[in-house]
Amino acid sequence: MKKLPDADPGPPDHRSPVAYLRWLVRRSWRSVSAAIAFAVLWMLCQAFVPAIVGKAIDAATGRDRRALLMWSLVLLVTGIGQAVFGVVRHRFALTNFLGAMFTTIQVTVRKAGRLGSALSRRLDAGEVVAIGTADIRQIGAAVDITARGTGSLLAVVTVTIILLTTSVPLGLVVVLGVPLLMAVVGLLIRPLHHRQQASREQQGLLTGRAADLVGGLRVLRGVGGEAVMGARYREESQVLRAAGVRTARVESLLEAAQVLLPGIFLVLVTWLGARFALDGRITVGQLVSFYAYAAFLVTPLRQLTEAIDKLTRGHVAARRVVTMLRVTTDLPDPAAPVAAERFRGELADPVSGVAIRPGEITALVAAVPAEAAEIADRLGRYADGATVDGVPLGSFELATVRERVLVADNDARLFTGPMRADLDPGGSGRLPAALHTAAATDIVEALPDGLDSEVAERGRTFSGGQQQRLRLVRALVADPATLILVEPTSAVDAHTEARIADRLTDARAGRTTVICTSSPLVLDRTDRVLFVERGRVTADGTHHELLASEPAYARTVLREEAE
Repeated sequence: MKKLPDADPGPPDHRSPVAYLRWLVRRSWRSVSAAIAFAVLWMLCQAFVPAIVGKAIDAATGRDRRALLMWSLVLLVTGIGQAVFGVVRHRFALTNFLGAMFTTIQVTVRKAGRLGSALSRRLDAGEVVAIGTADIRQIGAAVDITARGTGSLLAVVTVTIILLTTSVPLGLVVVLGVPLLMAVVGLLIRPLHHRQQASREQQGLLTGRAADLVGGLRVLRGVGGEAVMGARYREESQVLRAAGVRTARVESLLEAAQVLLPGIFLVLVTWLGARFALDGRITVGQLVSFYAYAAFLVTPLRQLTEAIDKLTRGHVAARRVVTMLRVTTDLPDPAAPVAAERFRGELADPVSGVAIRPGEITALVAAVPAEAAEIADRLGRYADGATVDGVPLGSFELATVRERVLVADNDARLFTGPMRADLDPGGSGRLPAALHTAAATDIVEALPDGLDSEVAERGRTFSGGQQQRLRLVRALVADPATLILVEPTSAVDAHTEARIADRLTDARAGRTTVICTSSPLVLDRTDRVLFVERGRVTADGTHHELLASEPAYARTVLREEAE
């Protein structure tokens, strides 16, 4: 069996939903072709069984023992083939289903990573969540149904040929009736398509609203807005319920049509077959075959309507995926990027005058803390403006910048799952040292299963200070060439902060490190301090030099100490 997922799914075709679904099929054409081939053989075996049974009955009524034995053996071989082909088809179909799901997850997660900080500004959280929970299954089902749909279509064609060979009028009924059934079912597909799209959009909107409510529940309670937002959520959920009901109405009609229309059609075929047998135009065995075909045709006809339904759902889901894949970041890669080897030298922010010398631990103190965070964003290329050795960061591929510069702030989240995988996903082996540096060893030791313990959603079981230390651990494990820390110790006590400051300077000695902070405990241990006022560097020196020569710096730092 094929190992899933693939290491690199490649660039997706996001020109249209149909193009995306075709791309999924093309990249797995071997398994898709195998599934179609075995589905065709599987359905053909089923299609030939009634004809074989009819031949055996005619041989029995004619007392032809040799023919009866031959057709019995043919029936046995056909049954064995049906079983084998069915098992193999299912295995390939499952591979295609899971492959399409995993590939969609990979390309959307990769897109989310490339969008980075722009993701939340370009897409609602509910849209992304809905793609990863509901849409991937619809897309997988659309790829999976291609095999059974093709097999069912060929089975209907085969049955039609058999019936035409046996009786031209009966064959013509099938030839004309099947397209008519498909046309009637097709009338329901377009309204279903539109209603599913409307319901899907409302679902994404409501999911995003729920995420916002959960994340800001404490604030809402503090300002008395919980009842207002709750009422708004109830109103929007009723809109979603109404959209779901409208979609279900069309779906129920489609399900009913899948049973009623083939049933009427098969009753007609059976009635005609019985009339022809009474008139002597077909044999008893052929009549039995017609009865069997009347029952058999229910399966391929329903699978054909199911294929239409699933392809429609897959088209709707693929449209959402394509919409996400088409989103562009506000920090695009340059058309002709500078070679990564040139990414060396002094990292600078000309807007503020900040210049970070390689190999030093530099502190960035701002009279307004938000200004330091803005400078950190530019130095990490979350906003344009910074340079390295005079070359704009925007001239490099974004992946090159992300590989060499890591900005760790307090907006980062802990992820659900084992703590070891959260803090050291690559298994670098730097985790014990990072835990010691961030004074977070005690956090792990207090957990029931240590590093194998499960982290709750967003790390909500940890205090603010514990979360801050664990985020610092993760940043240290990454071990980037340039590490930019934004207020890394603002939520810890003074004793722990002093330990972190001592260990951090030792751990990052000789490595380029920028710490945005106004804590005297941290500033006293850095190589150099830059003081920023009104967005510009106004002082440069050590912590003690600036305390003695810059009153504004002293006020900022001493205010922090007093607080």
